[in-house]
Amino acid sequence: MTLQYLEFDYAEDTDGIGTFEAMASVGSEHVQAVLGEMTQVLAWAFEHFGEAHGPLEDGFAWDHDLQGQQEFTLEEVLHFDERNSRVVVQQHAPGVPRHTYTLSISGSPDFCDALRARFDLG
Repeated sequence: MTLQYLEFDYAEDTDGIGTFEAMASVGSEHVQAVLGEMTQVLAWAFEHFGEAHGPLEDGFAWDHDLQGQQEFTLEEVLHFDERNSRVVVQQHAPGVPRHTYTLSISGSPDFCDALRARFDLG
């Protein structure tokens, strides 16, 4: 299965523990698609490796971290007031929100191989 919104980067430490990290920053119209892809990845991981989920330092095979943030852009128009020798700031209404989500998944070599194969992560 190929993912459209989540594009994972992969890194591996000297102990062979791999980490897949993806970030998607989208407008409101794509939020459900991004959350759907996160759900697919995590549902698969819990279905196939659920009992092995937990802190890697405690001997578990995989763990994950989810983060989200919503940002609004507020445009400011600057004008120099020659008469009073000052810059005047005029704020416009906030723009549409931008949603940024991150998903990090770390795991053992076996878990990483299975995740890579299931979601065609290369």
